[in-house]
Amino acid sequence: MSMKQVGRRQFIRNSVLAGAGVACASFPLAGAYAQSTAAVELDPRLLARAGAALARHGDKIFSRDMLAIADFSQPSGLPRFHLFNLLNGNNTTLLVSHGIGSDRTHSGRLQQFSNVPGSEATSSGAYLIGEGYIGKYGASRRLIGLDPENDQAENRAIVIHPARYVSKSLVATQGKVGRSQGCFAFSFDDIGQVLSQLAPGSLLYADKL
Repeated sequence: MSMKQVGRRQFIRNSVLAGAGVACASFPLAGAYAQSTAAVELDPRLLARAGAALARHGDKIFSRDMLAIADFSQPSGLPRFHLFNLLNGNNTTLLVSHGIGSDRTHSGRLQQFSNVPGSEATSSGAYLIGEGYIGKYGASRRLIGLDPENDQAENRAIVIHPARYVSKSLVATQGKVGRSQGCFAFSFDDIGQVLSQLAPGSLLYADKL
């Protein structure tokens, strides 16, 4: 990895921590051997919003090793869910769905957010990662909406779960993944990584620029 790549990862990490009001020096960056698998770059504006959410809900976010950011500015055919490691600056990107109510024509792009029960739409804002459970799709994770724009998440049963309508093969044939009922759905290949890295008490931030 080049020093330019390492420098960018350091900049991204520092942007998040600065927005959260955390001293960057308290999180040592691993050496140049740490690898990033990011396919979609994190926009500094979205990072700033995620950092502000981390600061705003600091007393509720008790697990601070990882920060998840869903960048719904990007189409669903691109890996737009970022698993950002605050300890070493690594960033992994994965495919994630958006809700039917956010994209009625199935364009592959999120058109609007909604927090209304029955909307089947994705909600923006900060989520607290909750406990894991086994649901009808398999291993899943509960989400608690922390902002006015997503405070109905629990009532709407908005969770993290795997789904067969999210996969690289679908992207290869259709250019996009399927839609959820507002949940953050991942491929069966990726769900294990999501659940293992996002411990209860972590922050998931979803937004669109």
